[in-house]
Amino acid sequence: MDVYRQWWTHDARWYQGVARRFGHAAANEINAEAMRYVAVTVGRRVAREFGGRPPADREELRRRYDMCSEWMFPSELRDGGTAVLPGGEIELVMRRNFAVTMVRMAGSLDGYACPCTDIHAGWSEGLGVRLVRNCSTACLRDGDPACRLLMAVADPDEAADPAPAEHPGPAGLAGAAAPANLAVPADLPVPADPAAPADPAEPTDPVEPAGRSP
Repeated sequence: MDVYRQWWTHDARWYQGVARRFGHAAANEINAEAMRYVAVTVGRRVAREFGGRPPADREELRRRYDMCSEWMFPSELRDGGTAVLPGGEIELVMRRNFAVTMVRMAGSLDGYACPCTDIHAGWSEGLGVRLVRNCSTACLRDGDPACRLLMAVADPDEAADPAPAEHPGPAGLAGAAAPANLAVPADLPVPADPAAPADPAEPTDPVEPAGRSP
């Protein structure tokens, strides 16, 4: 856990430095882009853990999202989980998020925009499923008691375009184009699977760890 904390501290300083020099909008956009890159990599590795096959049902997909969440944000530093709702949507609830705590302590919360929907879009891309809804309905940074995020996944035979990520935007930055968070390295340890074929589409320029982050 010390590695995670040190990486998040590094990320908090990085975010603040970019925000001071270029503004929060730039810091949010760059960080959301980095977070999605890492999320895609994590999703692909989780998919390989399940043999590369499509999820059998929504419950199995929920477990895959949980594994993605655990690899990026270990349970020791958060309080949350996922559930399949009656309508088939998957809801992620986060009652404690170390990243939001760090940003609040640094005094950067007002300009901070959470990248959760970008992360979920990345996980979904890596897992090989297509989102038709991806939005936040509550957020800790806004004073809500928990972050609540909804994901609806298309059935395999549906041909509609994927839903864009819906960002609530930070207070005072209505219509902000992209959210931010604290980045993590992509080199997460995964048991080797000699039977798994190489994924030519996976990014090959790993994020170099200076520590770790959400």
